[in-house]
Amino acid sequence: MLVTPEVVPFTNGLSPQSLLLLSLALVVGLLIVIAFSRRKSRSRGTALLLVGPSDAGKTAMLSTLAFTGTLPSHTSLQVNTSIMPLSPGSILAVIDVPGHPRIRDQFQEHLVNARAVAFVVDASTISRNGSAVAEHLHHVLHAITSLPPSHLAPALLILANKCDLMKTATSSGSPTEVAISRVRTILERELEKRREAQSSGIGVEGLGAEGERSDMGGLDCSSPGGVFKFADWEGGEVDFAGTWVNVGELKDDEKEGVATDGLASLRSWLRATFTTT
Repeated sequence: MLVTPEVVPFTNGLSPQSLLLLSLALVVGLLIVIAFSRRKSRSRGTALLLVGPSDAGKTAMLSTLAFTGTLPSHTSLQVNTSIMPLSPGSILAVIDVPGHPRIRDQFQEHLVNARAVAFVVDASTISRNGSAVAEHLHHVLHAITSLPPSHLAPALLILANKCDLMKTATSSGSPTEVAISRVRTILERELEKRREAQSSGIGVEGLGAEGERSDMGGLDCSSPGGVFKFADWEGGEVDFAGTWVNVGELKDDEKEGVATDGLASLRSWLRATFTTT
C-alpha cells in the first residue's frame, strides 16, 4: 500500500511575530529589486550640449574641440554638430545650440541625448548683461529639472569663457579664478532675484525677455530660506571652469595636433564625466 507523504508548510512552526518579520523582509527585498531595476533602466545621453548666450564663444569652442585649432566664427543661427576626440580610441558628439532668443530653446530637443551640458558665459561682459544671462540659464535649469524620472539628468558645467580678457589686480588671483568667481557671484545674485520674484507671486516677466513664462521652476535649493546657491541646487551638482580660445589662423603646433588653447580644464572635466559609468 502506497503512503502519500504529508507536506507540512515550513511556516507551521513559526510564531505570528516571526511570520510578520518574514513578510516585511520579503516586501523590503522586493522593493530593493524593483528600485535597482528601475535605476538600471534609466536612460542616459551620450553627447555634450553647448548652450549659452550669443557671442559667448560657443562656436569657436566647438571648432577648437573638434579640430584642435580655432577658426574664425560668427554668430550662429543654426545648430552645429561635430565630433571631438575624447581619449585614445574614443570620440564625443558635441552639439552647439545658438543663443539667439528666438532659437535658443531648441536645446530642449537635444537635452535627452546629452550626458553633459556646458553653459558658456562671456566672463568679460557678465557684469553688464548678468540679468539676461541668468534668464537664459534659468530656462536650462528648468528643463533639466523637468526631465522624466526615467532619464538621468545630465552633468552641468558653467564655463567662464574669455577669461584671458579679464583685467585683474595682482592680489586678486589669476584671471581664471577671478572670471569664475565673478560669473558665479553674478549668476547667483540674478537667479536669486528671479526666485524671490516667483516666491512673492510677482513673476519674472520683468526680469528677462518679453513674453517669458512666469511659472518656470528649477531654482529650488536646500540652503536655509531656499536662497539660490549653486552648491545647494537640488537639480544636481554644478561645476565651474575658466576657458579661453585663440581665434584666427592655426599656429604651427596646433597644425601638428598639439592643443595650445585654454580648454584644458574643459577637456579634463569631459574625460571624467564621460568615462564614468
